[in-house]
Amino acid sequence: MGRVLLAAPRGFCAGVERAIVTVEEALKRFGPPVYVRKQIVHNTSVVGELTGRGAVFVDELDEVPDDALVVFSAHGVSPTVKEEADRRGLRTIDATCPLVTKVHKEATRLAEAGYEIVLIGHAEHEEVEGTLGEAPGRIHVVDPARPDEVTASGSGRVSWLSQTTLAVDETMRAVTELRGRFPQLADPPSDDICYASQNRQEAITRIAPECELVVVVGSANSSNSQRLVEVARNAGADAAYLVDRAADADEGWLRGVKTVGVSCGASVPERLVKELLGWLAARGYTDVEQVTLTEETLTFSLPPELRSTRNPG
Repeated sequence: MGRVLLAAPRGFCAGVERAIVTVEEALKRFGPPVYVRKQIVHNTSVVGELTGRGAVFVDELDEVPDDALVVFSAHGVSPTVKEEADRRGLRTIDATCPLVTKVHKEATRLAEAGYEIVLIGHAEHEEVEGTLGEAPGRIHVVDPARPDEVTASGSGRVSWLSQTTLAVDETMRAVTELRGRFPQLADPPSDDICYASQNRQEAITRIAPECELVVVVGSANSSNSQRLVEVARNAGADAAYLVDRAADADEGWLRGVKTVGVSCGASVPERLVKELLGWLAARGYTDVEQVTLTEETLTFSLPPELRSTRNPG
């Protein structure tokens, strides 16, 4: 009989929960279609479910009809996107995670104070694109794995910010390298990496040394899910893989494996984890032990356009 170590916390964070409920409540209150710019969160199952209820996911606002309702995703948008929506008279609901909004505000304040900003993150990620738009002439994006490629001149004051879903260790290694080039590099007012990303990384770090295999449930475009796989490998797991759902798992991974670690990204429904546990149980891994690092209690209010629709009376 094989053993499963189930990491906790895992799954929906407060920002993801808020974003998904935002779309659900908008559909209830205003009826379909509700347009959503980009994926509301990076999970194919969630996007599929919301599509079935009447949400229409688009890449850009030019795909949204005039007078329609559009929701901005949890990853945030640049000011130019909001300006375009205003110019077209679109009705908008902003589901940006408040922790991402905090980074946007930090970028604006730093730019106004005359800083060059090094934004550690993945240039193609929507969150980075949105933050970059807050001060496009002042922000220089650098990949956390290649901090030596930063283009900031360093002729004046320089500060760093980060994408909220990065691996903590990788980010701090990048900061150390950046400080070698910019000795006076200023730190952000507070830690930018999301509490949920940190908690999930620490939880998987705890179980990985006991596991020959770690399986993380999450979609390929989910940055925080990808980081969990990297963290598991770095923490001592012999192998670690990302699967969108249980059907993507490979029985060959289980050869010689006594203990499997399981976790999931912050945008993954718990039912997908249960599917994976069922898949493992069918192959003899029936001894499941949850390893809990901490309890998460943080919640975020819905956008103001929807608050009156929740818990009436």
